[in-house]
Amino acid sequence: MNSENSDKNSSPNSISYRDAGVDMEAGDALVEQIKPFAKRTMRPEVLGGIGGFGSLFEMPKKFKNPVLVSGTDGVGTKLKLAFELNKHDTVGIDLVAMSVNDILVQGAEPLFFLDYFACGKLEVGTAAQVIKGIAEGCEQSGCALVGGETAEMPGMYPAGEYDLAGFAVGCVDKDRIINGTTIAEGDAVLGLASSGAHSNGYSLIRKLIANSGIDFESDFHGRKFKDVVMAPTKIYVKSLLKLIESLPVKGMAHITGGGITENIPRVLPAGLTAEIKAGSWDMPPLFTWLKAQGNITDTEMYKTFNCGIGMAVIVAQEHVATAKALLQSNGEAVFEIGTIRAQNNGEAPTIVI
Repeated sequence: MNSENSDKNSSPNSISYRDAGVDMEAGDALVEQIKPFAKRTMRPEVLGGIGGFGSLFEMPKKFKNPVLVSGTDGVGTKLKLAFELNKHDTVGIDLVAMSVNDILVQGAEPLFFLDYFACGKLEVGTAAQVIKGIAEGCEQSGCALVGGETAEMPGMYPAGEYDLAGFAVGCVDKDRIINGTTIAEGDAVLGLASSGAHSNGYSLIRKLIANSGIDFESDFHGRKFKDVVMAPTKIYVKSLLKLIESLPVKGMAHITGGGITENIPRVLPAGLTAEIKAGSWDMPPLFTWLKAQGNITDTEMYKTFNCGIGMAVIVAQEHVATAKALLQSNGEAVFEIGTIRAQNNGEAPTIVI
């Protein structure tokens, strides 16, 4: 019987999963490599570790009437630049940032994060760089990387390419949900500086880069151009949670796809307009360059890119000075960029003047 089994296993007609393009051993090796990264993100509420069929998370005791807030996102075509530049160490931060900043605007503290990494052939070194970045993003936002999925799917992706998705779950006490309902005329709009283009508008950015012929290694205002265009999305969680604990924040908008003029309206009550004053903040050189390269109109710029403002925060005028001081003490560059007023007939809910 043993001889028959041996002959059967060595048959030239036998096809394995690896022959079909899926390397289970590479997947196991990746799990072992990322365990130390994930361990650094752990919170006391995590029950168990990486590798189970599901992740267990105990609700933090500090929440009296907890409401879960969830979000999911990806990195978009910024990944195409990561492939071209062979730079994979920061896109994981982008992935976390896009989801945790989204749930943050409703007042939620991010609790845990899961990722989905899909590729045609698993390159353990590349995947480890990406997931190390995800762990870094989780550390920056104080949430635990509790698990995820690595999918090796031969024939689905070109060689050397992959896709990412992320999923964040947070919590907020029901009576502290920030939903914009208290926003009123006279309130101030504060803008928190972005770290660059974050993860939005990259289909246009890539087109402009290709048309310009710029060298990614060239100096761009004291930094390599590739480092400017690949700068990871800023995570605002820790500074804004401290602000929320100290002051009544009325509304927040994460400036992502749709830019300034399409995202701030998402938190405004009907009948109000956010009047944003152009020039009230420092426009980073990257956006000036993009505008010039594409001869892009102001309207298109403000509805495509964050233009240097990654998060908008709406507070009462009486709280502006305190809010700015608190945010600045926690490392944020803050600008008073506009005010809330009554909406004129036929007017857009956010305008830049």
